[in-house]
Amino acid sequence: MSTATREELRRALKAKQLEPLYLLYGEEEFLRDAAARHITDAALSGAPLREFNEATFSLASTDVQQAIAAAEQLPMMSERRVVRVSDFGKMRETDEETLVRYITRPVASTIMIFTAPDLDKRRKLSKQLLDVCVSVEFAALRDVDLMAWARSYLKELKVTANERTLGLIVALVGSSTRRLNNELNKLAVAAAETKEITPEMVDALVGRSRELSNFELTDHLVARDARSALRILRTLLDDGAEPLMLLGLVASHYHRLLLAKELMAGGAAESEVFRLVPLPFNKRADFLASARRSNTHDLAKRIERIARTDVAIKTSLGGGGEKGSRLQIEMLVCELAA
Repeated sequence: MSTATREELRRALKAKQLEPLYLLYGEEEFLRDAAARHITDAALSGAPLREFNEATFSLASTDVQQAIAAAEQLPMMSERRVVRVSDFGKMRETDEETLVRYITRPVASTIMIFTAPDLDKRRKLSKQLLDVCVSVEFAALRDVDLMAWARSYLKELKVTANERTLGLIVALVGSSTRRLNNELNKLAVAAAETKEITPEMVDALVGRSRELSNFELTDHLVARDARSALRILRTLLDDGAEPLMLLGLVASHYHRLLLAKELMAGGAAESEVFRLVPLPFNKRADFLASARRSNTHDLAKRIERIARTDVAIKTSLGGGGEKGSRLQIEMLVCELAA
């Protein structure tokens, strides 16, 4: 029927514009599932017997005839009923023909939602679904899109976070929107009084889910191991991490090192250091060792150098776009590890 973006689908549902067939596919499971719920909510809004008017079938374990029989039932005390279908890619070809016959002439009072983590567009059924359904792809989000999503979700939660803090959250959480949603909910509870999420809250509450955390990158920088630092940096960049997000992580680590250094120079106890510089327990010993090895003046110079790279990336000095940003942060890592 047509291909739509996530935003176009949202606007159509808000305007109560519903279609009989939807195809939601792509690896971003959390947003895909949310879209299916929003379609269902729009279709059954105000229905007194909602549980009798919605059904879910996995065609990996259920005969397709059962799903079609549910779709052909009349709704009970409602204008519509909703049937959600998953795992249609696992059907036999003979069963596919049965499903194709239904989707070419769907029941007007039923909304059928097909969901899949991927779509083999070479198959006949996939082509048919793309032809007759409103199709929305839910590809994995890049960091910049995750930032936008997080910013929007925080408005719903009625809390705020500045861009650097948002970047820190996204860089630590990784590309899972479901986990990002969970971490933002946790941080919003922590910020219930102030209504603002701070980097300190992030450090204390957000676990590291990327395979290579900022500690691995910054540990190699502090150890002046340029080869290992570049290797990790390139792996993170190839994994989709945005240069500015990684820059925020590096800057945050050096700021923490400088603060810890100054606190220890003033005679502060370890408990006081980690009250002001929250870190996971398993990282504290290595962090203190790095802080003791560091020089205050050198740390300040490195923070200034990071700030210049931040300006260079944002103003496209030395080359714009993804390649220019990547070059800037690679140059920075080489200098910090020198």
